[in-house]
Amino acid sequence: MLVVKVGGSAGNDYDALCDDIAGRWQAGERMVLVHGGSDQTNRLAEALGHPPRFVTSPGGHTSRYTDRRSLEIFMMATAGLINKQLVERLQMRGVMALGLSGIDGRLLEGKRKSTIRVIEQGRQMILRDDWTGTIDRVNVSLLRALLDAGYLPVVAPLACSTVGEAVNVDGDRAAAAIAAALGAQTLVLLSNVPGLLRNFPDEASLISHIPRADLESYLDYAAGRMKKKLLGAQEALAGGVQRVILADARVPASISQALAGGGTHID
Repeated sequence: MLVVKVGGSAGNDYDALCDDIAGRWQAGERMVLVHGGSDQTNRLAEALGHPPRFVTSPGGHTSRYTDRRSLEIFMMATAGLINKQLVERLQMRGVMALGLSGIDGRLLEGKRKSTIRVIEQGRQMILRDDWTGTIDRVNVSLLRALLDAGYLPVVAPLACSTVGEAVNVDGDRAAAAIAAALGAQTLVLLSNVPGLLRNFPDEASLISHIPRADLESYLDYAAGRMKKKLLGAQEALAGGVQRVILADARVPASISQALAGGGTHID
């Protein structure tokens, strides 16, 4: 069992990704595809007059501040356009893909964080009206039912709060939770960089291997969103996933290249 997460940044080659998925699927491999949507969400938010706002946590993690209007725009972009475009691409390649978000069937469930602590201008502040959440439970029986019926689940990073509200969740951590719940051997996190870079943005400084016991010490090399990817990797490995690969979504056969040794392997 393989879980793949593809980021939503500009530059990713989704056609090549879907070509690779189709080939592997038709050869009998079963997988779940989780996707992001940051670039499309940002463009839609600007067009709708509600530009995105990004905040930094006291721990140094950057994330989207999600008020209710931002959540609605995020839902439009991810569970709507991006999810269905990926499903369309896969259907055109003969894959019986089925798009859903984490709120559907309570696929992903957890707590809503109605307030968050952030650092702004060197001061710690509390922001209210936040619609982000953490994942405490994966409806693994729903995923297994879809996989057993011959479908490839394509999952948008939304979750259902304990009282039924939609919340925005981090896509890498959602993929990690799904991989752990399914007992996946490998989690592949694809983005618009070749992996963890020792000297960002120098792509020649790729770190090809990280022993899982040393992962914490590599956080200093993580720039921007890469910190969340390493956090997701930690959670996946702690949940029983055997290896996590950080790899490049801009190249042909991105999954196959990653599995063959490309990117940053954490095991």
